[in-house]
Amino acid sequence: MITTTYEITPTVKRETAFILWFEEVGSKDVDLVGGKNSSLGEMIQQLQPKGVNVPTGFATTAHAYRYYIESAGLESRLRDLFTDLDVNDVTNLQERGQLARSLILNTPFPKELEAAIIEAYKMLCDRYSHECSKLQEKYREECKIETQNLDVAVRSSATAEDLPEASFAGQQETYLNIHSVKGVLEACHKCFASLFTDRAISYRHHNGFDHFAVALSVGVQKMVRSDLASAGVMFSIDTETGFKNAALITAAYGLGENVVQGAVNPDEYYVFKPTLQDGYRPILEKRVGTKAIKMIYDTGGSKLTKNVDVLPEEQEQFCLDDEEILKLANWACIIEDHYSRVRETYTPMDIEWAKDGRTGELYIVQARPETVQSQKAAKCPENL
Repeated sequence: MITTTYEITPTVKRETAFILWFEEVGSKDVDLVGGKNSSLGEMIQQLQPKGVNVPTGFATTAHAYRYYIESAGLESRLRDLFTDLDVNDVTNLQERGQLARSLILNTPFPKELEAAIIEAYKMLCDRYSHECSKLQEKYREECKIETQNLDVAVRSSATAEDLPEASFAGQQETYLNIHSVKGVLEACHKCFASLFTDRAISYRHHNGFDHFAVALSVGVQKMVRSDLASAGVMFSIDTETGFKNAALITAAYGLGENVVQGAVNPDEYYVFKPTLQDGYRPILEKRVGTKAIKMIYDTGGSKLTKNVDVLPEEQEQFCLDDEEILKLANWACIIEDHYSRVRETYTPMDIEWAKDGRTGELYIVQARPETVQSQKAAKCPENL
């Protein structure tokens, strides 16, 4: 397993920091760094010691976003844009949203915020450069070159002031294979602007959230080279029936975005959790998906990622072997058990995973409470 061993010096004044490392945050820090980033920190601190692999990274804080908005004098200008907002008028909504996003994108970051992001990204590059020697020899030189400009995923994570449990999942943006200081800064800027997508504006309006009581944190996380292997989503509950004793794993070749967006028909694996935790190998069912396309790095091209066709013979094969299926299912149990204890209620989880094609290692790249079947009574018996 490739793991970083750097010691992180704790940030003294967390509430006024621009940057917090994932190792510094946990489940109670949603108000500081949003749900995605606080969850990553929670898993790194609490579950990595139990064998759950999570790539590290850092987050810009809600304070950093508010500092940017206030220091640039953007709030009053944004408020003016929304004085005549009518979310029921599609044209009006689109116009207001476009103007808000343009206003943010055309307003530079304060120098001190920009410097903090650059410093953190360079430190992340340095942290992973020390891991190249642990790779197979054929990958070492390539790794040394790449870690000078580390490939990262840049994801936005919104949080509502005084309402840290509010859900804004799926409303903001994700940028994959960002691999330069300039690219990271641009992606962070786009994430800030994504707080004012048409969908996000409409959601806040209909749910009674003040647009200016919501802040945006940005997570910058080392990419897992699943473009060379596979990735997907797993649930610690059967999402079709609500049966809590089954874990469902979906998998497809390449980066996981196609599975998340429903753009590919993935493999599906079902595992029976109770006997898995008793040491058995209870794979209930395996269904091969068509997996017609896969998302990979657009190396040397004009885009960051691209979709390519999967060879017919690969489409007919499963992405994961039985050992990998069981390992992921076990992690799903560990993650569900942990979050159920933290939240003091049964909490099935929606988890994104990725396999590194260079090392063969599996990683968890996101985890959040499942929001559909967990709200319903199970249609199947809870115990067999």
